[in-house]
Amino acid sequence: MPEVHESGGPGPGDAHFAVFADRADAAAVARSFSRPGTRMLTHASGRPWLVGHWNDQEIVTARVGRAALAVVGCCPVDTAELERRAGRLRDLAELDELARTLPGSFHLVAGLDGQLRVQGTASGLRLVFHAAVDGTQVAATSADVLAAALGTEPDVAQLAVRLLWPVPHPLFEAPMWRGVTAVPPQDALIIAADGRTARRSRWWTPPEPARSLADGAPVVREALAEAVEARTRQGGVVSCDLSGGLDSTSVCFLAARSPARVVASTWPGRDPADTDLHWAERAAGFLPDIEHVVWDADASPLVYTDLLGIDDLLDEPTIGVMDRARVLHHLPGLAERGSRLHLTGIGGDHVAWCSEAYYHRLVRTRPFFALRQLRGFRALWQWPLGGTVRALADSRPYGKWLADSSRRLRGPLPPSVTSGLGWGMTPRLFDWVSPEAERMAEGALRAAAEHAMPLHPDRGLHTDLEQIRSCTRIIRQWDRMAARAGVPMASPFFDDRVIDACLAVRPSERVTPWRYKPLLTAAMRGVVPEACLRRGNKAEASMDASNGLREHRGDLMALWEDSRLEQLGLVDGDALRRLARRPSTPGLRDAILYSTIACEVWLRGLSRPTETQVSTAS
Repeated sequence: MPEVHESGGPGPGDAHFAVFADRADAAAVARSFSRPGTRMLTHASGRPWLVGHWNDQEIVTARVGRAALAVVGCCPVDTAELERRAGRLRDLAELDELARTLPGSFHLVAGLDGQLRVQGTASGLRLVFHAAVDGTQVAATSADVLAAALGTEPDVAQLAVRLLWPVPHPLFEAPMWRGVTAVPPQDALIIAADGRTARRSRWWTPPEPARSLADGAPVVREALAEAVEARTRQGGVVSCDLSGGLDSTSVCFLAARSPARVVASTWPGRDPADTDLHWAERAAGFLPDIEHVVWDADASPLVYTDLLGIDDLLDEPTIGVMDRARVLHHLPGLAERGSRLHLTGIGGDHVAWCSEAYYHRLVRTRPFFALRQLRGFRALWQWPLGGTVRALADSRPYGKWLADSSRRLRGPLPPSVTSGLGWGMTPRLFDWVSPEAERMAEGALRAAAEHAMPLHPDRGLHTDLEQIRSCTRIIRQWDRMAARAGVPMASPFFDDRVIDACLAVRPSERVTPWRYKPLLTAAMRGVVPEACLRRGNKAEASMDASNGLREHRGDLMALWEDSRLEQLGLVDGDALRRLARRPSTPGLRDAILYSTIACEVWLRGLSRPTETQVSTAS
């Protein structure tokens, strides 16, 4: 077994670490990564292999002969199974199959004959970065630790890119520091035995969407049940969101079948038209053995709460800061009720449902079926006929779409049908973004367009994968925040095996204007009562957002009074301060401030622990 040296450690849910080659020069670099509270896992030689933070409950290791394996995160694999795998390992490529079959959400690290392999999840929830530090390649699960080792400062051009709304693929995957490289979620990082060269090896491709709904639903049910079981099999007390929506209700019913005692948590919206509480109470009525906690809607934080007090260490800006207070608010109360882990239904919207953009291809391959469905979507989303025809006729490849987007960054937001049937929402910059920031963002888009490939040739699957990865980049930050608050969070829908099971079902049956989430409804039949499966909508919490703008306009004003972005010349501070005085400005309802707030909060967070001064070099 790899030897562990430690000087303390955090609770579960906050595992993060760096990986080093079995060489003397790498060992010298590893010493600079050691901090109070860090743990170390060593090679057979005694040199550092993993250095970072993890809890004993979230790591399984094995060493047999020339091979060593470590699984860090949530995975029900045991030491005996991992040793069996290590004993048979002859080539690092053989781990592709292991990574594609193990349930849960985890980093997989391997060593064989001096080579290293490090990978995260296809969902993007667990990422891998690498950098050459004093000539040796170091892999890490967070970009900021590599930047600290390099002594590099955030790249202002990257900050300009992050002001886009939204940031398109592949730009949102780029680290915020020069010298740090991101490994795409579908790839594993391979570091050569000399410790100085690194390459990528693809381990995951999305499944062919060939299963019918009838054939795919049992596979989805099994995958989701296995994902929930991986978190609840230890028993104890776990808490679950129970919003009354199909996603959280499914997770809650699966958890209730486990050895764990379940505390269901419902947070009603402030909007009188919000029906979440009605549906949550209906679901709880079928679960007499759970404890159902209903929080006071008026006591729950609004969007934009406590933006000035955020002190989490984040390795990139995230719009998740807007809802940070809301996400964490109920965790202390759940901890008082004994919860060791909080399960969410986040991700169900992204995997059990899918993009209407699949119909761009289906109208060419199954025109009569597609046109009938598109009539329903037009009525559902109020798409105009002319806009729908233009969107369907638009056959630009992804690189051309990205290049064209760079020339219209100041234009109005495109109509929803353009985004719904296209490559995604066209990125925009808003009035308060400076011309210099526009120049940098436009240049980055043009440069990316020269070589950019979509995540899949089918724009529907591309959009699904982009939405999954955009969301998991928020969730990975929330997970660290929650672990720090004392109750780790988990989102079983974002486990790779669940994503695989959902993506394998034909999109024509996953997304339809006539039924709401038909795949999840079919998968949960027999687990969730029919009375709970009949819900055909979800709450939007738009009142919480608009009220938050009004109630926290003072914080927004303070945010822009001493704006780091303004100091860097990236925004017009006067324009932002004028907006803060007018929180009812119609455009603000479309979340157009989110990317700017995310960058400002991130920069402020950097200055708290290190007083880092950002370079203005472009």
